[in-house]
Amino acid sequence: MDRVLLSAGRKNIDACLSLARDHQLGIEVMAFAFPDVLDGDWRGEMAWYRNALRDVPVVTLHGPFFDLAPGSPDRRLNALVMERYRHAIEIASELGARVVILHANFIGSLRNEDYRTGWHTRNVEFWGALAPFARERGVTLGVENMWEYDPNIIIDVLKAVNHPNLRATLDVGHSQLFSDFSLDHWLEVVAPYLVHTHLNNNDGNLDIHRGLPHGVLNYHEIIPKLRAVHPGLTFTLEMDNVDCMKRSLPFFDLGGQKLPEAVDCQPPETVVHVLKDDAELGEWDDEPVEKDDTAEFPPVTVE
Repeated sequence: MDRVLLSAGRKNIDACLSLARDHQLGIEVMAFAFPDVLDGDWRGEMAWYRNALRDVPVVTLHGPFFDLAPGSPDRRLNALVMERYRHAIEIASELGARVVILHANFIGSLRNEDYRTGWHTRNVEFWGALAPFARERGVTLGVENMWEYDPNIIIDVLKAVNHPNLRATLDVGHSQLFSDFSLDHWLEVVAPYLVHTHLNNNDGNLDIHRGLPHGVLNYHEIIPKLRAVHPGLTFTLEMDNVDCMKRSLPFFDLGGQKLPEAVDCQPPETVVHVLKDDAELGEWDDEPVEKDDTAEFPPVTVE
């Protein structure tokens, strides 16, 4: 039986909890990835989640990632990242989340060897200091690929640190959008360290977090490959639309539960209005367009 979780943001948490209860699914908590929560009433937020998650069988937590660069050569920035990551680990421990997903945030557009070598050295030091902190709190770190074009960028750090509480989260969509290698190669490299996955589909161009039936990735082939890595692997459906999560469930073994038919499901797009001139700027209602907070990037069209 597969261990499937739902990526629950602040806007869809109630719907995710309802779906999780219906099908005995886990929850990946997204709220504490956001700086306004970490700098606000995070204790009150944590108390609410502790109560809400009391009957959820598996809990993970996505840590902060906006503008954070672990292993930065800027010592003040590096100290801030360490503070943010430790805060997330403490919250995860209180919530009973055994895996915290954190980004490595390697700048994938910088392909010169000097940057990669320096980044590696600094990140071995950073994660080498963070892993024991996580272990003391019963938490495993799952370092997630984002812009990394080569799986060895992260895995070489994990090898060098060699700590049981420092492991990998594979985002399948990111690996196929932003890297030079096939999924089979990614799995071969990350397999010894893999503890968690993020799953969604896309159009082959943008990281738009669609449901599993809708996109260029064939999850009928991908999920058996992931299962083969090891039987305890966890799968988070990381998409904004809860109906898309529901329509993705038939891809998994959920112990013979009656599930909805796997049909195409595409979340609504966010429309970005492009101002044509200064006159229109004066007329424009300057109210920001918000996206749901479960995904790094919203789907975008331009009028």
